[in-house]
Amino acid sequence: MTVDGTSATITAGGDYLISGTLNAGQIRVESADDNIVKLILNGVNITSALNAPISVEQADKTVIILPPGSLNTVTDPASYTYVNSGDDEPNAAIFSKDDLSICGSGSLTINANYNDGLSCKDGLVINGGTLVVNAIDDGIRGKDYLVVKAGTITVNTAGDALKSDNDTDATMGYILIEDGTLNLTSTGADGFDAYTDALIKAGTITVTTGGGSGVTPSDLISTKGIKGTQCVIVDNGTFTINSSDDAIHSNTDVLLDNGTYTLYTGDDAIHGDATLTINSGTINILTCVEGIESNEITLNGGDYHVTASDDAMNSSAGTDVEGDDGSCSYVYGGHIVLTATVGDGWDGNGDLVMTDGTVIIHGPSSDPEVIVDYNGTFNISGGLFIGSGSSSNMTQAPSSSSSQNSLKVMFTSSYAATTLFHLQTSAGAEVITFRPTHQYRSIVFSSSALQTGTTYQIYMGGSHSGVNTDGVYSGGTYTPGTLYTTFTVTQRVTSLGSSGPPSFP
Repeated sequence: MTVDGTSATITAGGDYLISGTLNAGQIRVESADDNIVKLILNGVNITSALNAPISVEQADKTVIILPPGSLNTVTDPASYTYVNSGDDEPNAAIFSKDDLSICGSGSLTINANYNDGLSCKDGLVINGGTLVVNAIDDGIRGKDYLVVKAGTITVNTAGDALKSDNDTDATMGYILIEDGTLNLTSTGADGFDAYTDALIKAGTITVTTGGGSGVTPSDLISTKGIKGTQCVIVDNGTFTINSSDDAIHSNTDVLLDNGTYTLYTGDDAIHGDATLTINSGTINILTCVEGIESNEITLNGGDYHVTASDDAMNSSAGTDVEGDDGSCSYVYGGHIVLTATVGDGWDGNGDLVMTDGTVIIHGPSSDPEVIVDYNGTFNISGGLFIGSGSSSNMTQAPSSSSSQNSLKVMFTSSYAATTLFHLQTSAGAEVITFRPTHQYRSIVFSSSALQTGTTYQIYMGGSHSGVNTDGVYSGGTYTPGTLYTTFTVTQRVTSLGSSGPPSFP
């Protein structure tokens, strides 16, 4: 190590124990050998008047170690001065041109007043410690990759909170979270911004972007929660996302294997341009425009509650063409509750397929939006489907090509949200009792309990002593209200009543 005034330059690999306060100074690493440079920050407070307080210009690999109990702070100036005219690096409070790792159990606070907080032009790995990054632009950036194995990380920034942006190598530009606790806030960009993949194995992740779901997203900047351009893949974890733009987004594929999600967004909650597959997990979408959206949606299991101002679930090719666009939604299992205030409960510009699971839709009260809307076919072969909606003549039941029977009821007048819809056999055996959360004038129902040749009765109103789960009662007994009608199932789709006046000229 050589020292020139308040600047210390490390020129070889080895262990460097650093402690104390350095005002208007800098630690530089310029090592040409193959040995690891270990910077042990044991109670360090560095402020720089020149540029980056810690700058790695050359090293095979640098490791910043945070010993137990250590409190460390680095702060850069609001404007940088470079030795050579035309230089634009370093550009972060902690900067590295080569591979950089951070480990240990101590703490590190980075105050970046010029640009980025922690930036690495190769691969960046965080394997422990308590990090707090306050940055004018991006918070933590690993150009080739950003890997978080452990630690508690808090980022407050105007740019991307976490970023990896190698756009020249298809195997790079990814963010991988293996575990840890992340609290990310970006006022003007994304929480995760991965040029290729955003990969999450586990962890507790809280993201706020663009001022949150109450702020209309801009067409000029991206303020998404988790964004992976190539794909977003989540194995597990606990997520709370409050974003102005999409909460979880990929320009291609999204795969959620498990996890617990609480999502608030001013746009789409979970969006994949090409495919969106969810295998399991607990998903609560409390505020959104559209909830679950992709060209191809596959739901294999899990527990979903979606409240949307537009379509709660929408499969679309994104071509804005009225008609069958080849998109599709597949429901193979899960407990899915879709609540739409203005849009459709379940909208598919192509085909819908349901083989198992439960789909409950609290659809819109007013035309022309409906319970379920599709431009191809809706084939149902298993599971429970129940939904309430408007009087629109666009109201659809599953297709007659289905192997499971369905019922569509269009009432002559609207019923209040608290009015029970009760279906039983003529012998009095309960089939379903449903309590919509919106005023309604239509019901669509499908279940294996709806048998050809059997006579059924519909009662409106009354009360039920059982447990109400998302509008469907179980256990207990039904106390009859008013008998609405009696019918016998003679075909695949039974339609009762008629829709109101046409919704369109």
